Amino acid sequence: MRVKTIVLLFIGILLINSCLLAVSGNKKATQYFFVGTYTDAGSEGIYSFSLDPITGKLTDHGLAAKTNNPSFLALTSNGKFLLAVHETKDENGSNMGFIESFAVKNDENQLTTLGKVTSGGAHPCYVSVNQNGYVLAANYTGGNVALFRLDESGRLSGVLDVQQHYGSGPNKARQAEPHVHSAFFEPGSNRIFVPDLGIDQVSVYQVDKSGSKLVKTPFPAITMTPGSGPRHLAFHPTMKIVYVVNELACTVSTVSLNKDGSFTILETISALPNAYDQPNTCADIHISKDGRFLYASNRGLNSIVIFSVDPKNGKIIQIAQESTRGESPRNFTLSPDEDYLLVANQTTQDIVAFHRNASTGILQYADKIKALKPVCLLFRK
Repeated sequence: MRVKTIVLLFIGILLINSCLLAVSGNKKATQYFFVGTYTDAGSEGIYSFSLDPITGKLTDHGLAAKTNNPSFLALTSNGKFLLAVHETKDENGSNMGFIESFAVKNDENQLTTLGKVTSGGAHPCYVSVNQNGYVLAANYTGGNVALFRLDESGRLSGVLDVQQHYGSGPNKARQAEPHVHSAFFEPGSNRIFVPDLGIDQVSVYQVDKSGSKLVKTPFPAITMTPGSGPRHLAFHPTMKIVYVVNELACTVSTVSLNKDGSFTILETISALPNAYDQPNTCADIHISKDGRFLYASNRGLNSIVIFSVDPKNGKIIQIAQESTRGESPRNFTLSPDEDYLLVANQTTQDIVAFHRNASTGILQYADKIKALKPVCLLFRK
């Protein structure tokens, strides 16, 4: 009898331990992210925050790196290095902005600077990096895109090449000259897509065989409707489709990436509700990993517009508008598990977290936290 009791007790302990391990294994780890800011209102640079993946609660972990106007951030594919643009002009007597690289430490919320180089033009507002270490800087006031290389230690080369844009658009206040607003590496391709708000084009380049110059492809641009002001874009994860958010027209264009390398604009859909006639500009755009839902930000209406995506042809239908509960939603991002969508409200200086329903795409408010002039949100890998 005693042996039986001991055996049963031992089995009970094993079952309890198994349950505890199961609960522990299902517990999601805290998700950390960096925040790029404008440093004209008390901010000192890049900050570290975290998201509780169970409750959606946001926590401020303080300054990660002191630097000047780090308005946009990018991480290398291995998560070891972070790049930040200095959205500036005439720093140290030059008519250039800068790109700075940092080392990311997994066990800390601090960034260690590895040095900076000139960006090739004034007011760089976007930076991207691919798995081969090529880096692109979009210089807004400079009206150009610049190419760099990141070495294995996380240090940047000087400018390898600059492609200057020329032209203007019909909006005299915003399109008197080129304004390169972003630069993207196409997944699974050697093409580079560069939206230019000032000339209503998405220019298309590739890195030449020498690895040091940007050259135009046989189909060198997607020509948008005059006055559109293309700003950012998002590639569909499985279809040869790219979505372009047009800042000035407040629209999203669905563009087919054709087999011969050409482009076809399939449709252009408003990012605003019907009959909305107040001032507004669009800013950012992202698509879910399953390709079912597309999101874009409205500044003025101050909302995230939600589109459903047709799985057959990639066309979109507006299904909802979610208030960002703040003003001037600049950048936004999906959490690594895509259970949440986080928004940086620049004017009201806060970050808002929304729970995302993966089945419907709909957002539900979770939490809000103060942040000094937030411009870019970037989750750690």
